[in-house]
Order: sequence, then structure tokens, then C-alpha cells
Amino acid sequence: MSYQRLPDWERVPELSSLLDLHNPPKELFFSGKWNPKLFTRCVAVIGSRRITEYGQRVIEKIIPQFVFEKKTIVSGFMYGADQYAHKVCIENGGKTVAVLGWGIKQPLEGADKKLAESIVSSGGLLISEWEDQQPTLWTFPVRNRIVAALSQDVIVVEAAIKSGSLITASIARKLKRTVWAVPGPITSRTSMGTNTLIAQGAARMWLGDVLPSAPATKDPLMNLLQNDSLTASEIARSLGKPVSDIGAQLSFLSLTGQVVERGGKYHVG
Repeated sequence: MSYQRLPDWERVPELSSLLDLHNPPKELFFSGKWNPKLFTRCVAVIGSRRITEYGQRVIEKIIPQFVFEKKTIVSGFMYGADQYAHKVCIENGGKTVAVLGWGIKQPLEGADKKLAESIVSSGGLLISEWEDQQPTLWTFPVRNRIVAALSQDVIVVEAAIKSGSLITASIARKLKRTVWAVPGPITSRTSMGTNTLIAQGAARMWLGDVLPSAPATKDPLMNLLQNDSLTASEIARSLGKPVSDIGAQLSFLSLTGQVVERGGKYHVG
């Protein structure tokens, strides 16, 4: 993929948050069509490389809400939670920024290359502070400071007790960003880190309804789906409304993450 160096990035107002770092990047390189507006409202969604089905469901629930709010999803492009966050964002019509843990010039292959192309073609960016740097053990923690600095909120979906996601959360706290952690099963190693963040008061507990969303508590459609999974036609018959009206409402509720569609049936997200 082609790339460019961003000259005088320090003078780009939308990137001023990077100057909060005591060691901001000396250079920035990017792939994609440069759009500074991507950086005005960023949320980092990060997590374990060993993402579980629970972690996938969490990402599927929270990403559409951020897309609806026109926020950019920032993550680290590693396999697992990072790449799944990028993927779900694109699938929901959003834009995402991938912060690489290696030089922008390093070639990508297979699924990584396909995802990178999807990020760029959907209006997002790949960025790195290096041009030729090989990925090593130290480049990923260093990369994490950029993920944290670019974002107003950092959401840790899943994390082991020792993980890069906890490093990002620690940096975010020092930068006075809002850190969220998704609670998980106490039997899951990939939830030990997030549960510990919450228990120590190092992160606010993410329960899926903290940020503003469309009101639906008194919505008869939502009430109907509380205990059952139904098709749009079944919902329309139960409520005595045209299928077209129900379809439009379901599209909105799906976009905000309040309902999920699987196999043609909808259930509460």
C-alpha cells in the first residue's frame, strides 16, 4: 500500500492531543486519504489478542452506537479484539484509524492486507510513527501511547492480567482520558485484567448504556423483544403496524446497538 509522511503534524490542530505525551512522535506516516476530521472525536476500543465469543459480542454491541454518534474508532490493528473492532466499525458504515506497531512501509499479507485495504477504502487511515521499523516486543507498548493520546475515551473489552491493553489504560489515565473496562466472567483469564481495573477503581465499569443512546425503555417494540426473538413481519403483526415502518425502526435500533439481527430475527442487543 502507498503511504505518505505527514509534514509538520504538530501544527495540525486535530492532532494536538498527541502533544499531551511527554514523548510525542517525531514523525507521522499514513496510508489512506488524509482527513483531519477523523481525529476530532475518537474512541479507542482495545482488548485481548485471544478474543472470546463474549468479547466479540461486546464489540458488536458498542461499535454501532459510536458509529451512529459519528465517532472514529481507534485501535491497534493486532489480531483479536483490535482487528475485530476495525472490522465491525467498517461493517456498520463507520470510519476507523489503525495505529500500527511497526513501520508504515512494512508489507502486509493475507487477511491483514485485506483489512488494511478495507480501512482505507471506507475512509479510514493507517498511521505509524515509523517508516521502516520492524515489529518487535518494544514497538507495541510504544504504539499504545498514540492510541491513548488520540482518544477521549478508552474502552478495554477484554484483557489478561498482564497485557498491552492494560498498558494503554495506564497511559490513558495519566493523560486524563476516560478509561472504561467491560466486566467479564470471573472464570475467564481474558477478563481478569478488566475486572481488576474496575475493582481497583482504575476504570469505570462499561455496562453498555453509559453513553447517550436513543430512548427505548417505553418502546412497545423493545418490550416485545425482551423475551423473544422475532422477524420484522412477526413484530409488525403483533404491533399492528406496516412492515415498512417496523423495518425502518429496526434499522435505527440496530445501528445504535439496541437490537441485534441474527438469521432474520431480532433480539435485544
